[in-house]
Amino acid sequence: MYKLLDKIDSPADLKKLDVSQLRELCSEVRDYMIRCCAVNPGHLGASLGAVEIITALHYVYNLPQDKIVFDVGHQAYAHKILTGRREAFKTNRTKDGISGFPKPSESKYDAFGAGHSSTSISAALGLAESARIQGKEEKVVAVIGDGAMTGGLAFEGLNNAGSSKANILIILNDNDQSIDKPTGAIHNYLLKITTSGRYNRFKKKVWDKLGDSWLRRRFQKWTVDTKSNLVRKSGGALFEALGFRYFGPIDGNDIETLTYTLQRLKNLHGPRILHVHTIKGKGYAPAEANPAVWHAPGRFDPETGERIIKHADTPRWQDVFGDVLVDLAKRDNRVVGVTPAMASGCGMNLLEAQMPEKFYDVGIEEEHAVTFSAGLAAGGLRPFCNIYSSFSQRAYDQIIHDVALQHLPVVLCFDRGGVVGEDGPTHHGVFDMAAYRCIPGAVVCSPRNELELKNMMYSGLCSESGPYIIRYPRGGAEGVPYKDAPYTELVPGKSELLQKGEKVAILAIGHCATRAMEASAIIKEKLGFSPTVIDMRFIKPIDEEAIIEAAKTHGDIVTVEDGCLTGGLGGAVAEVLEKNNLHPALHCLGIPDEFISQDTQKAQRAACRIDKDGIAGTIENIFSKSFGE
Repeated sequence: MYKLLDKIDSPADLKKLDVSQLRELCSEVRDYMIRCCAVNPGHLGASLGAVEIITALHYVYNLPQDKIVFDVGHQAYAHKILTGRREAFKTNRTKDGISGFPKPSESKYDAFGAGHSSTSISAALGLAESARIQGKEEKVVAVIGDGAMTGGLAFEGLNNAGSSKANILIILNDNDQSIDKPTGAIHNYLLKITTSGRYNRFKKKVWDKLGDSWLRRRFQKWTVDTKSNLVRKSGGALFEALGFRYFGPIDGNDIETLTYTLQRLKNLHGPRILHVHTIKGKGYAPAEANPAVWHAPGRFDPETGERIIKHADTPRWQDVFGDVLVDLAKRDNRVVGVTPAMASGCGMNLLEAQMPEKFYDVGIEEEHAVTFSAGLAAGGLRPFCNIYSSFSQRAYDQIIHDVALQHLPVVLCFDRGGVVGEDGPTHHGVFDMAAYRCIPGAVVCSPRNELELKNMMYSGLCSESGPYIIRYPRGGAEGVPYKDAPYTELVPGKSELLQKGEKVAILAIGHCATRAMEASAIIKEKLGFSPTVIDMRFIKPIDEEAIIEAAKTHGDIVTVEDGCLTGGLGGAVAEVLEKNNLHPALHCLGIPDEFISQDTQKAQRAACRIDKDGIAGTIENIFSKSFGE
């Protein structure tokens, strides 16, 4: 099907091509990527923009001896396609398929794993220093972009790398976009560098007159050198002050210019930065026109660009959060929203649209988002800081030091709690309950449905201390009406008895409480009795009275959670039982002590036995053993 791509099974095959053929190859890679992602969704926009960067790197450098470290791994699809995983790319992000992110255990060409942003510079510096100490002739390149340069870790890496004199090249892939529209001083600084008006007007005028000739190629070389010198004296001063030699900006979607520039930079020594400007969604008109939507568009028609959207019967958890936040902000002037670059992903774009004066997108800076929220709370406001659960791990110190220690009323909403599906281990939010329940004074809760989320958000607003942590899953909610229901303040640490039963008590939290009720119906039909079902609601503080009562009146207790078993709800219940010298048979269901592979959410929950069938099956096994079957 493809004239050039079908012959590329490794970077060695790529090097057999003439530079003049690379543009056609990039076009084929882009087309293949679009067609694969149309039927097997992934992170498309960023990877479309990075095709030329990756192709040029593989053409100039010698992988796997040389190392490329990708930041925000969803830029790396072309890398996978060009490194022997062309056919495997059709299985991207599926069960037993390849990962959607770089993964060293998957390929010798993946130098470092990446699913979260801003890690590439630090990791590349470590690789460069390791090579130097061992006397290896390796060249190391970090590719950072898609908003990742706004992250604090990136600047920590820059500061160390610049002073270390390490032999490292950083490619700053400046595509004016992260997931949503980028914000902040760094973005504005990079934009200023890449939009030198007088220079670009002069370049275009000469470029058009020269046409496709040897003079144009000579002029191209001159522009690279001249623009590097001009910008180095102005915008590039920031990076040079950090100890880097700065080059660029250049057109990151111009394969000839990229190849030429990388060949010149390859053998230079010391820390260097090449600033390239790319277009997110490059080469596919729908993605170029709406890069936020096409960051991860789902399934679509590759010919027309029409997205195949399945309209869910229930609202998404993130949309419920957004609706309630807007309503609370209208009711209480103190309410503001803070997000680290995930406005549309977490539903806070609703607040941005209706009340922009109450909305803060701080960029990919989870640590700053939490401490900024703490400052807002210290000043008398009531911030709702929404972070994906797995990303909140970066802000652990700030949650303890800046919020909890000062008892500041910050409501932390952790979207994507639990297993998340195809993004896999880097994005599962399974450690939050175990991680945060040990913090003194914290409230940690999880809603089983939309109305519970609404009331937990209201209860967080009513709280005079913090952190008040609410975690909820990715995807569709339960379909419980909530918009017209009155707000109810929940008592921290108070569970809800959903069903009074016998023999076994199911203690569940979050959406698992709904699954427990569904499992109860199965047990009633199969075994002839109904278990007791308790929605624990809060893991910190935990309802000790409910646990003690359940232990005294039931021979078996089953705990169910969409979080890690180690230190989670099961552990919390075990602590209460031990403290009170109670010893019912305890059976804990949740995420085992391992990283869960990519798959659908439904399949992951089934594998962990936290769906209705898994819960019911566990209870069936308990009583089968009791009867000696």
